[in-house]
Amino acid sequence: MALPAPNLDDRRFQQLVDEAKRYVQQSSPEWTDHNVSDPGVTLIETFAHMVDQLVYRLNRVPDKNYLAFLDLLGVRLFPPTAARAAVTFWLSAPQPETVLLAAGTEVATAGGDTADEVVFATTDELAIVPCALDRLVTRSADGDHVDRTRDLESGKDVPCFQAAPAVGDATLFGLSAAVPRCAVVVRLDSQVEGIGVDPRQPPLVWEAWDGQGWVACEVDEDSTGGLNRPGDVVLHVPAGHTASVVAGHRAGWLRCRVTEPLPGQPFYAESPTVREAEAFTIGGTTIAEHAGTEVDVPLGESAGVPGQRFALPDAPVLLDGEPVVVQVAEGDGWQDWTAVPDFGTSGPDDRHVVLDAALGEVLFPPAVREADGTLRRYGAVPPKGAVLRVPRYRTGGGRSGNVARGAISVLRSSEPYVAEVENREAATGGVDAETVEEAKLRVPHQMRVQERAVTAADYELIARQAVPSLARVRCLPAHDAGGARVLLVPDAVADEGDRLRFEQLVPSDEVLASVARQLDERRLLGTRLVVEPPRYQGVTVVARLVAARADANLVREYALRALHRYLNPLRGGQDGTGWEFGRPVQFGEVFAVLQRVAGVSLVQEVRLFPANPITGARGAPVERLEIAPNALVFSYQHQVAVGAP
Repeated sequence: MALPAPNLDDRRFQQLVDEAKRYVQQSSPEWTDHNVSDPGVTLIETFAHMVDQLVYRLNRVPDKNYLAFLDLLGVRLFPPTAARAAVTFWLSAPQPETVLLAAGTEVATAGGDTADEVVFATTDELAIVPCALDRLVTRSADGDHVDRTRDLESGKDVPCFQAAPAVGDATLFGLSAAVPRCAVVVRLDSQVEGIGVDPRQPPLVWEAWDGQGWVACEVDEDSTGGLNRPGDVVLHVPAGHTASVVAGHRAGWLRCRVTEPLPGQPFYAESPTVREAEAFTIGGTTIAEHAGTEVDVPLGESAGVPGQRFALPDAPVLLDGEPVVVQVAEGDGWQDWTAVPDFGTSGPDDRHVVLDAALGEVLFPPAVREADGTLRRYGAVPPKGAVLRVPRYRTGGGRSGNVARGAISVLRSSEPYVAEVENREAATGGVDAETVEEAKLRVPHQMRVQERAVTAADYELIARQAVPSLARVRCLPAHDAGGARVLLVPDAVADEGDRLRFEQLVPSDEVLASVARQLDERRLLGTRLVVEPPRYQGVTVVARLVAARADANLVREYALRALHRYLNPLRGGQDGTGWEFGRPVQFGEVFAVLQRVAGVSLVQEVRLFPANPITGARGAPVERLEIAPNALVFSYQHQVAVGAP
């Protein structure tokens, strides 16, 4: 139980006025007009208003003491983190030479009358490398390679796979150069020979060789219908793409491979053929973050005394990147001073500083007088007159950077040959700086945990501190005794309303590794640790509604929004904080959600179907959809029909 804070003076404005009027009656009984129109009463109310403000400030003293105690404990507010997004730069046309985009290239959202533009800057240099098709090789599922380049050059129809296609058959495209992080167009003139396959869902995967193995490429567009008609395939090649030797020829290899079909997915009855093929680079993708970079920032000159404090011109400072270093001019060069969490373990000759990222302040080591009168230094002191600077740091960040897919569309830097930019996925990772109220809630838990993961709450707290951008963290017992299963749900920005895509709810490998690393250092010996995303149980609602003298299409849209909002792993449920882990979906609550939709006069029918969000398979209708303890619901292709009254 928290200790109650004392109320040093509980009087308020009206009480002060009434008390002053009672004193007037006692000391000046001839003053009988106590209405608000009397000038004397006006003076009394003015005095009461001023005293009320003083009382309010007096009652803030316990909060000030609380913050002072937090400062004595060395508590620092967490700075914001910057949102990151993969931004694709599309060229106006294929270029014969490499187009080089420097790090720091700025892109932004469109902005408008109601919102300011959100500016991002690329973190690395991007080389958009030109390429052409040099080789065409087919590979059977048994591993036999056949060079088909001459057949292609002579205009023959080259079969992509075996006569009877099998899982593992592939067509390999050898590019003139490796094109890491580039967008490549493979243009094919194909014949409709792959009988039996569904052009909208062909059992194919496009991959690139990264020197260690084949890595899947993201397919932006495929107008060939599974190699069954002339068209283009736009591929986003992964960053590890490199040149290698296949079938005796060195090239940057891409391949189109036949995969195991999903249940109900049609398969190739015959092999498609290719008569003409070409490839060219049309763009490239790199990471941009919602942050600005300051370089060679001067701090001032050292006074040559311990405990100096210097302020950076722009705050807060982002820490989710390379460590910030302070440099001190010594002789003809610069000496690096390392940022540390505190000076507790620093020796008198250690070149250490403490960075308050939230305030943007750099603290140099202090000197403390011991009980025996000696002066102990907790770090070296820059010599008097030495020039101080920070060679590089990043500032910015916050939740405003979590923009939706396609929101980044403006190229702020002038770059030749670049026609447009876009983010194909929503920006993620942006978190606002910690507030004082949030720190008040965090510190008691942190003091209790003491950097050790023992209880489920300890695991959840450490995981959130490791990756502040996580939307939800849940710790459950693992299947075996003495184990902990930590489930991570990343934050996501819906493309429209509350309609999330499944891939947005899967944490990246970097997030999983970061949390696992932090927890592994703090878990008890012998505790088995599993860090993973939760299971997602898809649910499809099929409903028939009757509109109450309203536009049926509008009512249908309202109903779909309500379903996606309620059956939402991030912001759904009864309290709007996310669907509870393991909580079943009841027929009655879905019925109630639809009944509350504006414009609905009658809910005629509601049916619940379990669905697999990966394969799309849908089960039999149920009255109650059970959810496993390590699972959350996921809205999948709701169907709502609205009739007239």
